[in-house]
Amino acid sequence: MIDITDRNFETELINASMRQPVLLDIWAEWCGPCKALGPVLERLETAYEGRFTLAKLDADAQPEIASQLSQMFGVRSIPFCVLFKGGQPVDGFVGALPEAQVRQFLDRHVPSPEEVAADEDLDEAHELLAEGDTDSALAKLKAALAANPSNDAARADYLLALLDAGQVDEARRVHGEVASNVLLNPRVAAFGHWIAAIDASKEAPPVDTLQAAIGANKRDFDARFALAQHHFARRDFTAAMDELLEILMRDKGWRDELARKTYVAILEVMTKPPVAPKPEAAPKGTLEVAGKVAQTPSDPVVDAYRRKLSMALF
Repeated sequence: MIDITDRNFETELINASMRQPVLLDIWAEWCGPCKALGPVLERLETAYEGRFTLAKLDADAQPEIASQLSQMFGVRSIPFCVLFKGGQPVDGFVGALPEAQVRQFLDRHVPSPEEVAADEDLDEAHELLAEGDTDSALAKLKAALAANPSNDAARADYLLALLDAGQVDEARRVHGEVASNVLLNPRVAAFGHWIAAIDASKEAPPVDTLQAAIGANKRDFDARFALAQHHFARRDFTAAMDELLEILMRDKGWRDELARKTYVAILEVMTKPPVAPKPEAAPKGTLEVAGKVAQTPSDPVVDAYRRKLSMALF
């Protein structure tokens, strides 16, 4: 448990909630219900074994913070609890609720023990991949996905590691588990296109034959697409997109937009996942209740090919 003031508000509440949920208890010494709720929250912090952090804010000592949060949620009384997650206030409750109801509230936002373990496996896998220990990293990623099969980030990381290791059959199986989902994660879907390109390149004519066909007829889109698949399979991403652009500039809707969908998939494969921004101090005299949103690292090549796609389509 930590006490929040205007001095540590950003570091101990906003930035800390980027790592794990933080429940802020706004209370006052004169408030009887606050004194009843406090011990309940402290017991739950212990019971949840570090899956959330309890923070307390004295409304009388820190009126500016208490007032901003109260206005944000339209609340006029205490105790008032606000849950911060990812640098943002996301939910709250008012009054000295029974422990069972507080648990229900927490369980909507706090990761389960299995999800915490999966996140730890993901972090360890990234470290192992950086060290070149691919086999151990794959085992960690597989465990993380098994613990939480709906974790799209874990599935995408696992697919990338499998393809990097040349384990296409296992990647095909892992992707196949969710391939029929109506709202498939874009990054996971992109790896499906990559696997399809690898499979297609094995059956397609040789590169020289395809280039000769294109030289004879620039509108031989089947040959262009097959050549793009060759490049995609071999990780020559820009060459693949160049061929797909030639199709899109002549026929935007070719084969039910297959060229566009494949182009977008390549961009997704090349794009690094979003990362939380580094903390920046708020201007002196101001208070930021919400944190900065995670951003995708900029890549000049990806940015350039996004612009080319926009020009081709619009």
